[in-house]
Amino acid sequence: MAEKAYSTHKLIYDWNLLEELPKPRRPIMVSDESLRDGLQSPSITQPDIKDKVFLLYLMNDLGIEIADLGLCGAGERFKKDVVVLAREIVNQKMSIQPQSAARSIITDIKPIVDASEEAGIPIEAAIFLGTSPIRQYTEGWDLNFLIKQTQESVEYAVSNGLPVMFVTEDTTRADPETLKRVYLTAIEAGAQRICAADTVGHATPGGVRSLIHYLRNMVDEINPEVGIDWHGHRDRGLDISNSLVAIEAGADRIHACGLGIGERSGNTPMELLLVNLNLLGWADRDLTKLPDYCQLISDKFGAPISFNWPITGADAFRTSTGVHAAAIVKAIEMDDHWLTNCVYCGVPADMVGRKHSIEIGPMSGIHNVRYYLQQHNIEDKPIYLEKILAAAKRSSKLLNHDDILRMVAIMEARLDTGKDIQEEDISELLSFEN
Repeated sequence: MAEKAYSTHKLIYDWNLLEELPKPRRPIMVSDESLRDGLQSPSITQPDIKDKVFLLYLMNDLGIEIADLGLCGAGERFKKDVVVLAREIVNQKMSIQPQSAARSIITDIKPIVDASEEAGIPIEAAIFLGTSPIRQYTEGWDLNFLIKQTQESVEYAVSNGLPVMFVTEDTTRADPETLKRVYLTAIEAGAQRICAADTVGHATPGGVRSLIHYLRNMVDEINPEVGIDWHGHRDRGLDISNSLVAIEAGADRIHACGLGIGERSGNTPMELLLVNLNLLGWADRDLTKLPDYCQLISDKFGAPISFNWPITGADAFRTSTGVHAAAIVKAIEMDDHWLTNCVYCGVPADMVGRKHSIEIGPMSGIHNVRYYLQQHNIEDKPIYLEKILAAAKRSSKLLNHDDILRMVAIMEARLDTGKDIQEEDISELLSFEN
């Protein structure tokens, strides 16, 4: 058992390997909801079509298999955008399945049929219907109504040449018998996929496991070729955990949005999902354009990236702490790329198109200063190291590049005139703070 837990490099004892999540039975696909569910956030800016197209290109570069291009039934503007995006997929021969969401009513599905014909590509209809008791009570629905809506909507979409994924809204609070009756109706009407949605972020990993196991067993009895999607929200912060458990339990397609945008607290973050799939060995996508993907969403959708956000946050791969910097610098000096990536980080920076950076601040050590000066082609004279570190220790924040250049210039001028730099001179070197 102990031997099993060592990584291939023998320098990491990996407890994760002692109880690994089982490898999925099917290839795991990813569905990007940024242009549909992501845009339902009240704080998001609706992007221009050119920005949507650019995002579509980045999705393709990241190996994302499915993209919900928007809600055609929301109005002519949205339908037009769906057509433009779907045409781009066709013209550029992208490896993306276009999708458009719709309520389980014909008037929502017909615009998808029209958009599909205009674009010249089948657009998957993601038809959704609330099924939980609380939703039925609020809407005044009963099981007969749910079955009727499901059958009519799926049959209409299929008869018009659309592939269908049938979504039960609020699945994680719906009873098993209702789910079985509704999903069975959808599958018999021609739905190729079903989707379990944690619409209000209610589920825990245990609940997801139980639900997806139930659906997997049900589908395998009816038609094993029918796929199962998982659509998670992060109201309780369990989005990534729930997505991984859903895969373990039998889901083969996972929904996510860039930066986790979406209603309330948002959806499963796409960048975190993609990284975890790669690290688990369940996928091998080229993720070097993840920063571009996230930055576009941040800039054009009005979604600020927190400095400590994993993968794409400003601090994700930088440190100003002396102990951490010392270890990274030593790894760099060994010219060991793997060691540099892993000694103080759980995600390889270059896997996601980032680099480690070392800054100088109140918690820094001499390695921080020396490395910083070397990286910026500044001579690492002992007096520079000493005084810059002393200034950093007295500061309340990181020294920025202009601060450091100014301090070096002051010290260089004094050395040129033969003047010693005394401890009391630190106050002048710190004058940038006043």
